[in-house]
Amino acid sequence: MKRLARPAASAALLAFALAACSLGACSKERPGDPTSGPAAGSTCAPCDGTRTVVDPTLLAFLSKARAAHHRADLAMEAADAASAIRALDALVAGAAPPGALPEVAEVTADTRARLADLRSAQGDFDAAQRDLDAGLALAREPSHFRGHLIEVRGLVEERRAKALAAQGNTEAADRARKAAVAAYEEAITIQEKVIADSLEAAGGKGR
Repeated sequence: MKRLARPAASAALLAFALAACSLGACSKERPGDPTSGPAAGSTCAPCDGTRTVVDPTLLAFLSKARAAHHRADLAMEAADAASAIRALDALVAGAAPPGALPEVAEVTADTRARLADLRSAQGDFDAAQRDLDAGLALAREPSHFRGHLIEVRGLVEERRAKALAAQGNTEAADRARKAAVAAYEEAITIQEKVIADSLEAAGGKGR
């Protein structure tokens, strides 16, 4: 069985679930109406009146993305990688809210990472690289999402190296293996920076 970069559920699912939770709560609150706001038992933080009510188009996109990833999960449970790829391809090629919304960019970038993982597991390394390039264009600054894309680049090159070695192309396999190591090291560096920056922002200390 080919190793996938992560469990079926996308890391972006958690990110946009939290975004939908907090933003959705704001969209339901009405000043002066004690019956509005987050439902009882909700973990969403109440709005303080300083946030703009979220565009329902964004919430629709986040829900569509969550459904697409769940659909891909079910396809993979049935060992149907082609259907999983089609579900995620439809998401990244479909309509999205206008403007450079960070939630949309992050979800799309993470979906591209998952597509690259799935495609490279099928031996389609060139298409996987195109997905990674498209995702990295959306995640230019150091972040979890950029680090994850670079991590998957390492996995793609690792798989490419194994495929080339099986074909007897040892020189190309060695280049791909070195590219995999470099990508993994870059991913570690990015994620260490993300952790350190987060700790510093929270008043803590890095290692």
